[in-house]
Amino acid sequence: MAHSHDHAAQGHSHGAGHAHGSTDKKRVLIAACLTAGFMVVEALGGLLTGSLALLADAGHMLADSIALGLAWYAFHLAGRPATGRLTYGFGRVKTLVAYTNGIAIFAIALWIVYEAWGRLLTPAPVLGGPMLVVAIAGLLVNIGSFFVLHGGDRDSLNMRGAILHVLGDLLGSAAAIVAALVILATGWTPIDPILSVLVSLLILSTAWSLMREAAHVLLEGVPASLDRDLIAKDIEGTVKGVREVHHMHVWSIDGSSNMATLHACLNEGVDAYTAVSAIKKRLAAEHGISHATVEPEFGQCADGRDEHDHDHDHDHDAAPHHGHYH
Repeated sequence: MAHSHDHAAQGHSHGAGHAHGSTDKKRVLIAACLTAGFMVVEALGGLLTGSLALLADAGHMLADSIALGLAWYAFHLAGRPATGRLTYGFGRVKTLVAYTNGIAIFAIALWIVYEAWGRLLTPAPVLGGPMLVVAIAGLLVNIGSFFVLHGGDRDSLNMRGAILHVLGDLLGSAAAIVAALVILATGWTPIDPILSVLVSLLILSTAWSLMREAAHVLLEGVPASLDRDLIAKDIEGTVKGVREVHHMHVWSIDGSSNMATLHACLNEGVDAYTAVSAIKKRLAAEHGISHATVEPEFGQCADGRDEHDHDHDHDHDAAPHHGHYH
């Protein structure tokens, strides 16, 4: 069994990924500390002023502190080397955390809607002045956290999940400021729960998008930016000596690092090592697939006709199988 690696492409990918991971880890930790610190202030402010908008934002910040802590830990785990049991390493922990974050946002948003309904039925007094001061301070802290995270790798689902949490806090603080101004100007307290619900609905739609993308990665779906069948046709049309590509699978470990496995049926007389190297280079350069496992074949597929995927089911002439290249 022969083995072939495209070390240059993979080295660049891992190097860039490691650099992103290191800075993203620091960014998430800073945001977690800022969020956790001000969450206590905002919760106390919400209790003292009677503002649901402040309490809602404090609830967001509590969940976000935990979520950002998990995101930091996910980056920490992702830096560990692969093991004999976890051969791809811990990179997918980041995606799992992103999915969990989406669920947490859903739960908090639904709680805020429930509380807001109670406030609309039974309005409660709200101290507009102190509420405004706390809300402005919260907005400044959230803006700081947002810009810290915004400079990170936005292709990372884990980082996007962290940004989503802080963006929700930022919107919550902005809503609390508007509510405080309306209460100070008119005394109309229902604006407080109404704006809380509006913010929750905005966050819910974004959380759903994040969860859907994270679930797609966890199910090893083809990345949205790639088309498996078009990639197979591209290899068949551009790599010399490749007659057909089948049994092709394309997926992502963490939403940013793409991988593929495929069988390449070669014309007789073609050097297998040269063809596999050309396929790997094409996948890396044109399709952003940093790691590929390519099995070259001459004639009949070693896996047999019954196991072919339906999209690439072809006849092969009987001939010996020539090895598996990674």
